[in-house]
Amino acid sequence: MNFLHKRFQLAENHTTVRTEVVAGFTTFLAMVYIIIVNPTILSSAGVPFDQVFMATIISAVVGTLIMAFAANYPIAIAPGMGLNAYFASVVATQGLSYEIVFGTVFMAGVLFILLSFTSFREKLIEAIPASLKYGITSGIGLFIAFIGLEMAGILDKSNETNFLGDLSNPMAQLSLAGLAITLILLARQVKGALFIGMMITTAIAFFTGQIGLGSSEGFVSLPPTPVFFEMDIVGVFTNSLYIVVFSFLLVTIFDTTGTLVGVAEQAGFMKDGKLPRAKPALMADAIATTTGAMFGTSPSTAYVESTTGVAVGGRTGLTSLVVAMLFALSMFFSPIVEMVASTPAITAPVLIIVGCYMIEGLARIDWKTFDEAFPAYATLLAMPLSGSIATGIAVGFISYPLMKIVSGKGKQVHGLLYVFAIIFFIYLAFMPMS
Repeated sequence: MNFLHKRFQLAENHTTVRTEVVAGFTTFLAMVYIIIVNPTILSSAGVPFDQVFMATIISAVVGTLIMAFAANYPIAIAPGMGLNAYFASVVATQGLSYEIVFGTVFMAGVLFILLSFTSFREKLIEAIPASLKYGITSGIGLFIAFIGLEMAGILDKSNETNFLGDLSNPMAQLSLAGLAITLILLARQVKGALFIGMMITTAIAFFTGQIGLGSSEGFVSLPPTPVFFEMDIVGVFTNSLYIVVFSFLLVTIFDTTGTLVGVAEQAGFMKDGKLPRAKPALMADAIATTTGAMFGTSPSTAYVESTTGVAVGGRTGLTSLVVAMLFALSMFFSPIVEMVASTPAITAPVLIIVGCYMIEGLARIDWKTFDEAFPAYATLLAMPLSGSIATGIAVGFISYPLMKIVSGKGKQVHGLLYVFAIIFFIYLAFMPMS
């Protein structure tokens, strides 16, 4: 106990071992859905389920442990929602192998690590206006909500006249029931509502005959064997996937920075508007992303669900250590995870609800200033309609400086934004992105 007190400075942060352990369990319950949802999404792109399951856990454990010991923050890291859906869409729409797309994730992670040693990361964040940042995050929210609606059978894009799916289908009805149950749990502020909602929906699926008991292995088994370095980095260059790399990098930086600041403000860590120990905190995410790519998953990010642990008193890296240990234990439950993930209606409500969480930034956009509002609006629309996060970012980066120039406010735009606008315009005009 003395080691824990000294290592995590519990007294200085006015907390106790018991409080930190409770906070760790609370955070884990709020985000454990990712070990089911992430393999479900990436397996749709052809990645073996067990590979993604293990990679998800490994990247979460590695990133969260670094956050615990290097940054001493109660913030957990795992593969990000939205980025996993984008990964699957790149594989599906561009006809690429998932090994090549893992190469783009690996490169984004390495670049993130390198940028963490320079001031360019800060300059990049400063160069992008707040309205675009909120537009990008909200667009990703709509993007994954659309995917959730499709998985649920509530949305059918193959129908040219009416996108509404067949609501008489048992799968769609199970999805709607799961969505209603989870919304009730959230409204009642039940801890771990997303995970509990999935478990209740699983029970309904079992009693209605939509899901079986799973494999003969039972519910607990030895962890699947991890797959290491199954990626094609050369293919990134032969297919000119630089914009995909940039998109992964940009969104990861935004997600992590925004979450770190948000959780830090709630916990009272911010000092003079700055986050102490920001470099090791960002490094934790960068290393988790790189590690995840080597084992077979999409980019990682700091999880906003960490605020649930902070809300019950978590203040140090001991909270993160508990989360990492619980993720490590979860690798022994792959049979039940695969059983649950085999029914899209169980995971679809989570995507729909997480999409709602991600569009809260719309309230912070200055909608009365048109040259600020329209680029965010265009970004928001472009992502779900094009089925590509990269295209949405490109539309935003091009339209923002253009609107400022025609409004006579061109000097307000950071020079880096002009550079990226030109690059994105060339890509959209001559190398169309899916």
